[in-house]
Amino acid sequence: MHRSLPVMDQRKFGETLRRDAWWVPNVFVVTILTSFLVYATYAAFANAHYTSGPYLSPFYSPEIWGDSPHAWFGPKPVWWPGWLPFSPALIILPIPALFRFTCYYYRGAYYKAFWADPPSCAVGEPRKTYWGEKSFPLVMQNFHRYGLLLSFILLVFLWHDAWLAFWFSSGNGGTQFGIGVGTIVMLVNVLLLSGYTIGCHSMRHVIGGFRDKLSGSRARKVAYDCSSACNRGHMNWAWCSLFSVALTDVYIRLCALGVITDLRIL
Repeated sequence: MHRSLPVMDQRKFGETLRRDAWWVPNVFVVTILTSFLVYATYAAFANAHYTSGPYLSPFYSPEIWGDSPHAWFGPKPVWWPGWLPFSPALIILPIPALFRFTCYYYRGAYYKAFWADPPSCAVGEPRKTYWGEKSFPLVMQNFHRYGLLLSFILLVFLWHDAWLAFWFSSGNGGTQFGIGVGTIVMLVNVLLLSGYTIGCHSMRHVIGGFRDKLSGSRARKVAYDCSSACNRGHMNWAWCSLFSVALTDVYIRLCALGVITDLRIL
């Protein structure tokens, strides 16, 4: 004999039987991501105080055009729209922004925190139907893999910046090896960004998924295991690297403004 199971009414928005503080992580996500977006927007349009000695802010790297000694091709390009304030960061930041905005972890975080979709497990959400990610703008999430590949290229330049952070002006037109607090800050930042990028879900596909098997290459298997190891802590890499990018820019900005002096360790 078949017995029909009762159909429960869909929970109303915010309705839940949970007694824990399920909303706390959402408050954290909204506060941190909003603060980062506000500061990153300010830093991008400031177009000043983003370099100090051998240090270059990760928001501006690589500096393709700009006024600092780190610029590749000199000041503002002739094709830049006259109505748009110029900043080297506006050329670079769309790439890591695309990578992070479409990141699988961040999607789960801001879908809950900003859109309440759903607010949390077993908590009622505001909409009644499932939309998925097949229509604009959420279909843009499929560009995540391309954001990964472009961000990986930027990561190479950030490692180069970390290397340059070990070389200080010697006063006679040359450079000499040294270590400053800024050197450590930039090195930690690129290490955290590397862990976040290598542990990306799409990176595992790039390493091992193109051929759907790993047995044919020992090197590919090792690379895949390394990516998987970072992937297990992907949430931690995501948050720590977000903080490190902002703090690195803040440190270099304060040094450039003369608010603080970079302490030379060596």
